Amino acid sequence: MDGVDRVREIGIFLLQSSMAPCDCNMLPRSYSAYQVFDEITAPKPRLGLSWRNLSLHRKPAKWSRSLRSGPALEVIKAEDMGKTQVKDDTSRFTWIQIGPNITEEQKQAISQLPRKMTKRCKAFVKQIICVSPETGNLSDLLAAWVRFMKPRRADWLAVLKQLKLMEHPLYLQVAELALLEESFEANIRDYTKIIHGYVKKMQIQNAENTLLAMKIRGFICDQVTLTVMVVMYSKAGNLKMAEETFEEIKLLGEPLDKRSYGSMVMAYVRAGMLDRGEVLLREMDAQEVYVGSEVYKALLRGYSMNGNSEGAQRVFDAIQFAGITPDARMCALLINAYQMAGQSQKAYTAFENMRKAGLEPSDKCVALILSACEKENQLNRALEFLIDLERDGFMVGKEASCTLAAWFKRLGVVEEVEHVLREYGLRETYSKIPASQSIAL
Repeated sequence: MDGVDRVREIGIFLLQSSMAPCDCNMLPRSYSAYQVFDEITAPKPRLGLSWRNLSLHRKPAKWSRSLRSGPALEVIKAEDMGKTQVKDDTSRFTWIQIGPNITEEQKQAISQLPRKMTKRCKAFVKQIICVSPETGNLSDLLAAWVRFMKPRRADWLAVLKQLKLMEHPLYLQVAELALLEESFEANIRDYTKIIHGYVKKMQIQNAENTLLAMKIRGFICDQVTLTVMVVMYSKAGNLKMAEETFEEIKLLGEPLDKRSYGSMVMAYVRAGMLDRGEVLLREMDAQEVYVGSEVYKALLRGYSMNGNSEGAQRVFDAIQFAGITPDARMCALLINAYQMAGQSQKAYTAFENMRKAGLEPSDKCVALILSACEKENQLNRALEFLIDLERDGFMVGKEASCTLAAWFKRLGVVEEVEHVLREYGLRETYSKIPASQSIAL
């Protein structure tokens, strides 16, 4: 190996040594690795380079600032600050040394970083954890990492995954800056993830800006991205934009999936337009597309709170048609719809159907039946209902007991009700019926 090759080998070693931002002690010189490599390999007849002159334990001679074109980059060790500054002519970033001066919260976050994470990724995440306005802005930090570490897409994804797992507040900002880097190799799903992140935080303007940037950069919106926007507009109560975005999904010419349908149904439910949501349900049924139970439950709740028993029954039937087994809460919503409509007989029928299906009625359901009986002034029927429950071993809970006690007090018939119960010959079971205890109160 001749002298020139040996010089180049040492220059490459210095370049590799400089690529360790997490340990600033590896950079004792006030020159970048590129400067060192260029200046070592440049012909200098008067310098008389030799192996001794290039010893890694000796300080180099004072060479020129840089032989490279473009803005010069230098690394300056600031001993008094305990930091290393990476700067060029247009930006300045202070690369933080991870030492004892960091906060306990930062130490805890750093200690939880996975061991299998590569050093280049771990160094970057550490800097993000410790970054502050005093050390520089995030874009300068990212630019320094890209310049020194030359990350690939896998490195970017590892960093973003860890930040998201940590629920770090800078996760979305780092993700947005990554979109601009060629090494990230951004695709449409990367944009969708950022938009979804903003939607979860209800940062509508940021989500719209990201969508606009995606379109400007030549990406075509697909059904997944537009569905996320429908969800956002739905939660924000912007029905007009939700409808426009939903129509944009239809123009794609692809079959709508359950998420797209479900997001629009929820938009109508939040807007109080339950009939429009039910129309979409029928449209879905025709295409054999069925949304999740939470969408059906939201529509059922809307009809129930309005006292629309017919609408509630239609949705309840649609739930079973979709192959979803109604739970106790769904049954309670149907019973409540009949109770609010003053239809105690249908409420009682729904309650009995619930028990026949093997579902354990909740105390809320019992209270709703008693409220339905009170609306129609059917005291005897309410008492018979409670006695039937007692015979089946059902214990009346607090809510039903309070409902019954309040009703009796309004009627002023507490003593008369106790007399009726005695006539039924159930004296021996009084201790098992909290309702009778509440009557005595």
